[in-house]
Amino acid sequence: MERELRMNDRQYVIDEFNIRDSWRMFRIISEFVDGFETMSDVFPGVSVFGSASINEASPIYALGREVGRCLAENGFTVITGGGPGAMEAANRGAHEAGGKSIGLCIELPKEQKANPYVNLRLDFRYFFIRKVMFVKYAVAYIILPGGFGTMDELFESLTLIQTHRIKPFPVILIGKSYWKDLISWIKKTVLANGMIAPDDLELFQVVDDPESAVSIIKRIVIL
Repeated sequence: MERELRMNDRQYVIDEFNIRDSWRMFRIISEFVDGFETMSDVFPGVSVFGSASINEASPIYALGREVGRCLAENGFTVITGGGPGAMEAANRGAHEAGGKSIGLCIELPKEQKANPYVNLRLDFRYFFIRKVMFVKYAVAYIILPGGFGTMDELFESLTLIQTHRIKPFPVILIGKSYWKDLISWIKKTVLANGMIAPDDLELFQVVDDPESAVSIIKRIVIL
């Protein structure tokens, strides 16, 4: 098993870096440059995150589609990871409403095609560059129900705001029933043990419908 792991470890992007591979920095720089040039006129953008695993029959898909529509109708650009599921739903809602619909796609071991509802697409090899684009060009984050990737984006945004690495912006979770146990754990365990401050709970809000989320964004963000 140990030998097998050594033989296969080159499949992971982080293992590609060594002193002989410094040329890869040019690929990193080019991804940043492409992102900055392409995304320069997307303001005001809202990054929408959610599960890639759901299909069109899911209530979450319908919710994401409504999020995209509501954002577009209120003048916001919708930014997603460009994949299927909730990302497709948000892009679809924005596309159908005549708004800007952006997909920031990532190369994965299992090929993930971009959904057909993006009218501006960027492809990334490196997750960290893609994450910069999500946060740099967003005036808010909307978090739909999702798994590890969705929660990664959620907690990274909260950490960046908490540590004053980025300008504060609305972070809104949609779906109270989905998120309630996580929020309860944060309050009863993380806060109770002094791992965060009471005012850290104000870094995010939880609502049940897209209209409430967009209303919060419009109240806070000056366009």
